[in-house]
Amino acid sequence: MMIQSWMEQNSHWPKRYKLMNEQFQRTIELIGIDNINILKNRRVAVFGVGGVGGHAAEALCRSAIGAIDVFDGDIVDITNINRQLIATHKTIGRNKVDVIKERLLEINPDIVINAYKIFYLPDTADDVNLSCYDYVIDAVDTITAKLELAVRCKALNVPLICSMGAANKLDATAFEVADIYETSVCPVARIMRKELRERGIDSLKVVYSKEVPVKKEKPPSSISYVPPVAGLILAGEVIRDLIDPPLT
Repeated sequence: MMIQSWMEQNSHWPKRYKLMNEQFQRTIELIGIDNINILKNRRVAVFGVGGVGGHAAEALCRSAIGAIDVFDGDIVDITNINRQLIATHKTIGRNKVDVIKERLLEINPDIVINAYKIFYLPDTADDVNLSCYDYVIDAVDTITAKLELAVRCKALNVPLICSMGAANKLDATAFEVADIYETSVCPVARIMRKELRERGIDSLKVVYSKEVPVKKEKPPSSISYVPPVAGLILAGEVIRDLIDPPLT
């Protein structure tokens, strides 16, 4: 027997409502309409929309998150093309947040996207009101920014998930989700553990890799498939935490 789609089962619902949800039909069949409505009423901040954050932002958008604020002061460079969702020869030289905003609105015209052309650092942190978010994703490159986000989100009791190092890796299956104090191998996580302990932060949810970096020289190296996996895991954890009940 053919299983009816969600749209067919709910053909008696008002047409406008059905059209609003049709693009999320397959997700509705998985997590239910109530959870879709929860996600539509959630606001998430994504700091950094490069190889990791760009994929995280798009996955959130495709999962029906209602509002996403993206923060990044960088522009698309030709060296980004090997791994970043927004990087093409047509977007070189454009602000990353402008490009990701356009892309997300093409995916879901109903989403609210706020794009901020800033690098989040201690001297710009006061310009960002973190208290308005239901979840924050840290996909920035600098330890200083990661620490600032961790301290401020902790003080505000705002859920935060951070990406550790995704550069110099070749094994995308080595990523795990853990508390920062349960991590190992990752050089970024090692520094973060020390600095967070000194700041009195006793826990932090992170995505990290147990793969030993294949090279240590600078600048950091990357490949097409590793940073996107980290970004998708970040988004997945946010979605799973936000729906009711959370799928932990």
